[in-house]
Amino acid sequence: MGVSGFIRGFNFLHRTKPRISVYPSGYIQRRAFSDSKLLDSNDSVLPVLIVGAGPVGLVLSVLLSKFGVKCTVLEKNKGFSKHPQAHFINNRTMEVFRKLDGLAEEIQSSQPPVDLWRKFIYCTSLTGSMLGSVDHMHPKDFEKVVSPISVAHFSQYKLTRLLVKLLENLGFCICTSEGPESLDHEPLKGREILMGHECVSIDITDQCVTATVSFSKEGESMTRKIQSKILVAADGAGSTVRKLVGIDLKGENDLQKLVSVHFLSNDLGRYLLNERPGMLFFIFNAEAIGVLVAHDLKQGEFVLQIPFYPPQQSLEDFSPEICKKLIFKLVGRELSDVNVIDIKPWVMHAEVAERFVCGNNQIILCGDAAHRFPPAGGFGMNTGIQDAHNLAWKIASVLKGVASSSILATYETERKPIAIFNTALSIQNFRAAMAVPATLGLDPTIANSVHQVINKGVGSILPSSMQKALLDGIFSIGRSQLSEFILNENNPLGSSRLAKLRHIFEEGKSLQLQFPAEDLGFRYLEGALVPDSKDVVPAPQLPTGRRRDYVPCADPGSRLPHMNVRVLSKFQSEETISTLDLVSGDKVEFLLIIAPVEKSYNLAQAAFKVAKEYKVSIKVCVLWPAGIVTRFQPESKVTVAPWKNFINVIEVKRSADSLSWWKTCQMTELGAILVRPDEHIAWRSKPSVIGDPYSKMKMVFSTILGIESINIRNNVLNI
Repeated sequence: MGVSGFIRGFNFLHRTKPRISVYPSGYIQRRAFSDSKLLDSNDSVLPVLIVGAGPVGLVLSVLLSKFGVKCTVLEKNKGFSKHPQAHFINNRTMEVFRKLDGLAEEIQSSQPPVDLWRKFIYCTSLTGSMLGSVDHMHPKDFEKVVSPISVAHFSQYKLTRLLVKLLENLGFCICTSEGPESLDHEPLKGREILMGHECVSIDITDQCVTATVSFSKEGESMTRKIQSKILVAADGAGSTVRKLVGIDLKGENDLQKLVSVHFLSNDLGRYLLNERPGMLFFIFNAEAIGVLVAHDLKQGEFVLQIPFYPPQQSLEDFSPEICKKLIFKLVGRELSDVNVIDIKPWVMHAEVAERFVCGNNQIILCGDAAHRFPPAGGFGMNTGIQDAHNLAWKIASVLKGVASSSILATYETERKPIAIFNTALSIQNFRAAMAVPATLGLDPTIANSVHQVINKGVGSILPSSMQKALLDGIFSIGRSQLSEFILNENNPLGSSRLAKLRHIFEEGKSLQLQFPAEDLGFRYLEGALVPDSKDVVPAPQLPTGRRRDYVPCADPGSRLPHMNVRVLSKFQSEETISTLDLVSGDKVEFLLIIAPVEKSYNLAQAAFKVAKEYKVSIKVCVLWPAGIVTRFQPESKVTVAPWKNFINVIEVKRSADSLSWWKTCQMTELGAILVRPDEHIAWRSKPSVIGDPYSKMKMVFSTILGIESINIRNNVLNI
């Protein structure tokens, strides 16, 4: 299926309103626990229960806690994973992390220097011939013109460690079913991470979601029931919650099977640090093929990805000793200190859940539970964390009685098209990665076809040992295309292949790392926002698979553009911040950006009045053009009185020919921009503020919050 076909396959799903079903009590069947003991507890109903303590679930719990919403996290494993897994953190995710109590700064100070991971390297072995390299960092990536922060290379388990520390600082406790920290007989208070607790059944009523949770205590299988207003499934690609509520995935599954080998070697780290620093190493030789991910050259931490073809191959074929030998073949020499930490098989998928929200908006899928991407481009964890960022303020608004529960349905309306697009882009990027081995005479589609013939064709009648020998023999013949006899400039075939390879690298047609236009420029077309007009929603654009620059704009649904501004203060110290910093990270608060003109001040007055009626927090930012003022101006204080939650800032231009704020936003200074708590634009007045400002702002807030009147207390979930 082509990329355009993949997106069209989802078209009917994301162009229509989400289907929200209300499940009656008992609709989802409970599992039988004939050998388990049921613990009776008097747990009060939690506001939010998060299933899954990976980065997505932990980030969501941090955001909710900062918004004043209590939540408990369940994790079926007894400990946090130490497998590196994801490692690339894109611009938008780093922007989210800037608001999480110094998390972004700690990542930046702890990650390897960028010169050690900016390149992808293609070679016959790590000590052998270079086939090419691609530098994925451009000078503009460090200039902080379009974002106040750069991308990062930081292993997932290290990120998890920092998030857990952050949650502990917020008052969370890590609890197990064993030992003194066990809370199995106590009501949950909404500040716990329950390790070794698995959600095994779900019952939904109009009042709450009841999760039956299984755990082991002193060797005995036990269960307890946990009730919550909202249950968020952040339990990964194999989501138990998704299966329990009967939500199917749509897309391409089983794209490729691999074995992931996590190992340490200071010997290899020192060599690559001095001779060939890079993030990814694509290694092709006649003895072995693999992709090496350098998580940290200074610490000598690596993950080797090896193609895996079961059932002819089994995990026993990848013992630590065999993996060491494979590593030596790919390095080109033996290493003195290889320590294999972990060996895991995994399957690459490209699928999106048919629904992200169900059960009267009470059950929500987030992260890999909602979408499974190929790792190409690093969209998996980043998209999941941005899911959490979109969702947190909406949950908080509902539970605090500010918004209707229907706003939770806009999470699906907004995030599902992004997931579909990123899935298609990941597929395209994955196929670009496959262009390199195909050029070298190792077309992966042929390898997969051969495997299918052995599995389901004439080869299936052979004994398993003969199937394995046949597969190994065919692959060995295929790898002979990589011999030095063929792959050199003096061999006409090898010379032609190497020339084609250089063309792929020069034209940017190989695997890409950065996608600034998609990273920062994604836009919600429908949802908790007010479009510029009631025109038909445009069809989703197709991914190009190439790096494209981000172009700032202020269309509703877009991320607020970044520009440095200086806070005008009557005090001597005037801080320079990003426009993104004008949005609070500690409370659910909207931001209205206006120019210092009379009509905009009138709009601000109306916005304050409507926000008070709707019990919504709002801050007004008066953005002054560069050169107009040089010190604190009292005019705004007078013109927005009696309202006090406002700030005066002035543009800080990088150069004399830099665009002004309003030109950057492709607007005039007679416009205004209303920004949501997740830094996405909810509404704008582009040409000028016209009509009755009060009526306009009332329409805007009622549309965003999904309410028809300010008296919504009986129609929302209460804490």
